[in-house]
Amino acid sequence: MIMRSRKKGYVIAMDGPAGVGKSAVGHLIAKKLGYFFLNTGEMYRALTWKALEQGLEPGDGPAIEALAARLKWDFRSTGDGTLKTYVNGEDVGAHIRDEKVSANSSVVAAHAGVRRLMCRLQRRLGKDGGVVMEGRDITTHVFPDAEFKVYLDASVEERADRRYRQLKASGKPADRQKIKEAILKRDLNDLQRKINPLTRASDAMAIDSTRLTLHQVANKILRAVKNASSS
Repeated sequence: MIMRSRKKGYVIAMDGPAGVGKSAVGHLIAKKLGYFFLNTGEMYRALTWKALEQGLEPGDGPAIEALAARLKWDFRSTGDGTLKTYVNGEDVGAHIRDEKVSANSSVVAAHAGVRRLMCRLQRRLGKDGGVVMEGRDITTHVFPDAEFKVYLDASVEERADRRYRQLKASGKPADRQKIKEAILKRDLNDLQRKINPLTRASDAMAIDSTRLTLHQVANKILRAVKNASSS
């Protein structure tokens, strides 16, 4: 593995389907290394939220791409190093977890112009290194030259159970079967997307998190980083 010379450290790129724990694991790794952490899915969700707010059809490529270009994108660090997405000066966190946003974000993310814009923003944020970035095409398209690439996976049943427990714990209604169906639909959209579909990079470290805790997964990755750094 070739270690690039970046100003602030390595780029640790993580891909994988929905619900495998990429955000939680990425946050743990970034905190341990003193890196920034970016969940790129927030960017697509933020655009979806604004599109729905303005009455746009998620499948209307030209309209969605024009909206993405008009918006002012900003990324601000929280106290723990997480980079949060702001659109037109507003923190999108309170808006992007809505189920309607979740159901339409993969459609919005499929537009070529949207992905080009997001890719430029993501590369700008990670160009100096010192970042853990997760998404669907980070290892294969955004940072194919990342020093560390991880493909995180888990069974559909486990991913549905995790989401079910998360919703119940927050006091929200949850139907495990509907959650599973939504995950399968999103997987299909991500895998069959014509522009930068979800796929495992040939040189990515593959981890199945079905029977592992988040800390166990994070420790596997941290050990790989430590071993490569000292070799």
